[in-house]
Amino acid sequence: MAILITFLLGIGNFALHKAVLDSRHPALDMLPRLLVGRGGHGSMVAEFAILLAVLLLAAGGHPGWCWAYLAYSVANAVAAWLILARRN
Repeated sequence: MAILITFLLGIGNFALHKAVLDSRHPALDMLPRLLVGRGGHGSMVAEFAILLAVLLLAAGGHPGWCWAYLAYSVANAVAAWLILARRN
């Protein structure tokens, strides 16, 4: 169950991440070119690496990492809402 919930949170994180990248918010100009260049592929790879690591840890018997990923997802959702609502 922890793996399924983590996977679903990952889908949400990717959707929020893509929406923020597509928003062309001025804050994105302050990020390194490696992360936001070429459509944000670098930051999407980092997002995938985090999700993969948590899924592997959860599958290996460490469900506590799923709680950490939930906290990470909530922080991402708040940040995305602030950026997308232009509440900077």
